[in-house]
Amino acid sequence: MTVEFFIAGKYLRAKRKEGFISLITFLSVAGVMVGVMALVIVIAVMSGAETQFRQRILGLEPHILVMNFKGSYGDYGPMLASLEKNPHIKVASPILFGQAMIRTNLSFSGVMVRGIIPENGSALVKDFTKGQLETALGKSAENNDLPGIILGKELANSVGVIKGDKIILMSSKSFISPIGQIPSMKRFVVQGTFESGMAEYDSILAYVHLDQAQQLISAKDKISAIGIWVDDVFKVKQIQKDYFGFIEYPFYIRDWMDINQSLFSALKLEKTAMFIILTLIILVAAFNIASALIMMVMEKTKDIAVLKAMGATHTMIRRIFIIKGMIIGFLGTLMGTVSGVVVCFFLKKYDFIKLPDAYPFSTLPIQLEYMDVLIISVSAILICFISTLYPSYKASKMDPVEAIRYG
Repeated sequence: MTVEFFIAGKYLRAKRKEGFISLITFLSVAGVMVGVMALVIVIAVMSGAETQFRQRILGLEPHILVMNFKGSYGDYGPMLASLEKNPHIKVASPILFGQAMIRTNLSFSGVMVRGIIPENGSALVKDFTKGQLETALGKSAENNDLPGIILGKELANSVGVIKGDKIILMSSKSFISPIGQIPSMKRFVVQGTFESGMAEYDSILAYVHLDQAQQLISAKDKISAIGIWVDDVFKVKQIQKDYFGFIEYPFYIRDWMDINQSLFSALKLEKTAMFIILTLIILVAAFNIASALIMMVMEKTKDIAVLKAMGATHTMIRRIFIIKGMIIGFLGTLMGTVSGVVVCFFLKKYDFIKLPDAYPFSTLPIQLEYMDVLIISVSAILICFISTLYPSYKASKMDPVEAIRYG
């Protein structure tokens, strides 16, 4: 292979009269570099967006929910005790979901209420520790023993309340009084707000103590689900298969992948589509490589004839042009990969690009995954290799006698 490399390298250093071929070679390298760099950056942004969505959703949602087809249910103690014995479960906590209306001195709005047990840990509400939750959702003598409530930041802004303000929650459940049916109402004091970065959560969600939620929606000693947080969010399917066999009808299990399947499927599809679209840039560069090699074959007709007359085999001639094309492809891929990684590093570290408020991110989310970079690099080199096959084949089949006679 030493001879083939020597000749291929010599052909890369075109003479003055072959300057046009050299220009095409340079454009081929640049095309592969731009295509690979664009792929690395765009795929890193798509991976970053997927990770950001996942982290924000899992900052508020349990990894697994154990629910009942009949709705809310009681007598969940034995099941909760069995779940807490699982070595992969970090937290298992009962949750009650409910709908209500929030009324303040300034506004009136719908709200999704979640009743939780704050003692079960900080995984329940984003950016709140266990101690902060216990303080925020408990009763306080400072506020006439009113229970606390935590609101989404956007919800608090829309109804015009801040920490320390008092609000009223009105449930859809009603009870009969001497003046007729009236909705169940309960007073709370705002003890804090949370911000997930997801408008659909921040604008409608409120947390209260489980006991208060049960009183509000008249569901004494009942819950809507047992929320489960595991040690590895990507193994929820395997954990269910291995450890949740005791959960039977009328109970059923939903994990975060099932609940958000449409969102993550859309992100995956978009990532795949961007990969295919941007690969076309590399394909264009591959056509340039093929064109440069074909023109080189035509230019080096006499050289090929002389080499064959000296005993060069078809395989040796084919290797010369394959190596030349692969050098172009390898250089372009290497330069594109390095450039893409460097750009991703600077975008992630310095936040050059600011996004408008319409997006859930303030800057471009960048997450560089080495497997993605490897797939892009291997794909680019493979495309460049394929582009060398036809020109090298035509060169190897050239008749030396005809080449010398008419060259």
